[in-house]
Order: sequence, then structure tokens, then C-alpha cells
Amino acid sequence: MTEKELMLSEQLYLAGDEELTREFMRAKRLTRLYNSTTEEQMDYRAQLLKELFAKTGENLHIEPTFRCDYGTNISIGENFYANYDCIIVDVCSVTIGDNVFWGPRVCVYTAGHPIDAKVRSTQLEFGRKVSIGSDVWIGGNTVINPGVSIGDNVVIGSGSVVTKDIPSGVIAAGCPCKVLRKINEDDRIYWEEQEQKYKANKRD
Repeated sequence: MTEKELMLSEQLYLAGDEELTREFMRAKRLTRLYNSTTEEQMDYRAQLLKELFAKTGENLHIEPTFRCDYGTNISIGENFYANYDCIIVDVCSVTIGDNVFWGPRVCVYTAGHPIDAKVRSTQLEFGRKVSIGSDVWIGGNTVINPGVSIGDNVVIGSGSVVTKDIPSGVIAAGCPCKVLRKINEDDRIYWEEQEQKYKANKRD
């Protein structure tokens, strides 16, 4: 197997071979171009992101600055937004659903390193896939660790460190991140009332 094949299959691999270096440098070029754009270049920003990532929806926006390792291992659904200073270390696949919004400095890490110091010193590393469902809000300064899956309709509180899977339909927060409660009918009623108040205020 090639180093890339080992990497994507979540096995130990070495990152410095020719193929991975070429793809790494491609991502560095595209993110450099992206981070140097201005707010008048929204179409160009979208073009760069669609070139960088494996898959995107039509509507996506990431506030510069943004960093990733390869980009080609990131798949994003429709209607995605990430605020400032987002980092995705995508040595394995990162899959993001529809209607996902991130606060500032949300970081997704798929990379891991051996616990044993002798093996770690050989520069061998590994990755674990990350999956984020649809209709997810992630608060600022949240870290999502390797191997984590987050379900649909989830709110993650700011400053969380997500080390284990989070099921659908919950609010979770903390370090480590834990489920606080389910999202329920009272939440829907309250926020629909707030939406109606907003619409009434706009009519006034």
C-alpha cells in the first residue's frame, strides 16, 4: 500500500513521501490564495474552496483565515458557514452535512500520534475519520478530536473538546464534551415564537 492508502485507511503511515507532499503543497497554495482574498472577491473564494475540497454544496462560506492539510479529504454539504480561524487537519476524511454553522476558531483534528515515544519518534502517525451530521451548530473555540461522529440537529457549546461521539438531537458542551440535554418541543415553540416576533418587528 502507498503512504496515502495507509493514511486514508486509518493505519500507521509516513507523511513525507512524494505523493502526500505534492497534495500538501497544493492545499498550502490554495489556502494561501484564499486567505489573501478580499471581501469583494466572494465568487473567487467559492471557486477556490470548490477546487480545494473533495465535495461542496453550492452555498458555502469560510471566513479567512482557514487552514487544512490536504482539502481533498473534506466533503461539505449545502449551506455551510465557518467563522474566523477555522482549522481542519484532514489526514482522514472529514464529512460535514447540510446547514452546518461554526463559530470562530473551530478546529477539527483527524491526526493522531503513537503513545509510545519510541514509535512516535520514527515519525509514524495515523488518522481517524470525523463525521458531522446536518443541522449542527458548533460554538467558537471548539476542538473536535480524531474519530468523533456528531449526529444531526446538534448544538455544541463554545469551548468544548469533543472526544467521543455525540448523538443526534442534543445540546452538548464541556471539556470533555458531554450531552447536557435533548433538544425538545419546548425549544421549537420558543424559537418559532422568537422568529414570529422578528417578522413582526420587520413589518413595523
